[in-house]
Order: sequence, then structure tokens, then C-alpha cells
Amino acid sequence: MAGTDKSLDLTFLPSPAVILCEPQLGENVGTTARAMANFGLWDLRLVNPRDGWPNERAIAAASRADHVIERVRVFATVEEAIADLSLVFATTARRRDIQKPVFGPEQASQNLIGHIGTGGGAGLLFGRERWGLYNEEISLADAIVTLPVEAAFASLNIAQAVLIMAYEWRRQSDLGSTLPFSGGLDPTAPREELMGLFGHLEETLDRTGFFKTEDKRPTMVHNIRAIFARAGLSSQEIRTLRGMISSIDRKHERQRPGRSTAADEETSE
Repeated sequence: MAGTDKSLDLTFLPSPAVILCEPQLGENVGTTARAMANFGLWDLRLVNPRDGWPNERAIAAASRADHVIERVRVFATVEEAIADLSLVFATTARRRDIQKPVFGPEQASQNLIGHIGTGGGAGLLFGRERWGLYNEEISLADAIVTLPVEAAFASLNIAQAVLIMAYEWRRQSDLGSTLPFSGGLDPTAPREELMGLFGHLEETLDRTGFFKTEDKRPTMVHNIRAIFARAGLSSQEIRTLRGMISSIDRKHERQRPGRSTAADEETSE
């Protein structure tokens, strides 16, 4: 989905931190940054990234999510990465033998929003590409977040998991209450204009011989009117349709049998 508007200023609102534990591929870090940027998250923290930081592959994969990449912080341990946070959720697709509350993305997001709304810091902890989080890392979290994935194929790419949680966080917040360009449709035309379209169309259909059987004309007219009434046409759309009808009508008049044209008159001379 393309559509970045570079004329708009970015607003860094309070939001959950995203903590990646020992990410192996720079591309995964970059696509995570891009997913975060899509939904207004900006605090990305890396715990002991395999290929160090900064990482050119991560920067390339971020696709100009520079405001996230520029703010990346690197920590040696998970404990250091979450030290300033008072609510941390660990994400995992596997059952763990740890006594922790388990939330889906919707409830987790609601809890994050409520906590951040009181001024607290919150974060989402994501594991390694190959084996996720260790139990000792999950034990540091307040709760587990998991997704309703297919049990036989539960593994998600890190950026995919971040994207889902970032989307759900924004959807549950006030920021997700309206779509970015909703409400852009022109208002529906007044009924008077729609009735004008009906009259214009039906008159043309009569003149061009569309209604072959007179006793079926009322039913056909009702069906045609129902089609256009359902469409919720705007005034501009009605004007366009009437222009099309007029163009077809004029062409029919020119081609009507027995009607001579300028070319016919020149030929006869």
C-alpha cells in the first residue's frame, strides 16, 4: 500500500516500546522499524543484535522509516532494555510452563493504552528469529501475548508479529477511530436530480426503441430506477450520466434510417 504523505509532520505520541532480543538479520530490524512507523510507534530497542548497530541492511529495509531507525537504542541485556518500563508483555507462539496471564492482541493493546495513559512506560518483547524468547526472559514480563495462529504453522516473522501488535494498538487507541481519508465521497445528490436522470434516460430509451413490449415497460422502468437509486449517485455522477445519455441519443439521431447527412448530400450532388 503506497501513500506516504511527506508534507505531514510526524508526531511522537506516548506509545509502547518494541524490544527485539538478539535479532540476527538486519532486514528484520529494518522491516520492524517500517511496521512500527506505519502505526505510529517509534521506540525501537535492540538487545545484543548479532551484526551490531548501525546496520546498513536494516536501514535499507526500513524504507525511509528514518525517524525510527535514528532513535534505535542498543542494550546488552533484556534487563537493561526494560529497566525504565513498568509494564512489559512478552510475545510467544508456544505454550510455556510459566504462570503468567495470557492475552490476545486486543486485550493486550487495551492494557497497554490504559497503562500509558496514566503516564507509565510500557513495552512489547519479541524473541529471536529461530527460537523466540527464553523462559528466563519471559519470566521478566508481566504477561504473555499470543496470536490466534494456526497451531500447525505458528511461527511468524518478527516484523509480521510487530505489525499485528502495532496495528492492534493503534486500532484500540483514539488514533484508530477514523481512517486517514474517510469521508471524502461527495454527498448523494438530491432526489430531484435523480428524478431528472430517470426522466432523461426513460425518454431516450423510448425514442431509441429499447422498450420492445409496452406491457413490460413499467416493470423494466422500475428495475432501471432501482439500479440507480441503490448507487447513491452524487450530483457530478448524475451530470456525467446525463452527458453520456445525450451523447448516445445524438449518435442515434444521426444514424436514424431516412435521415440524410452532409456526406450523403455531397455524394448525391
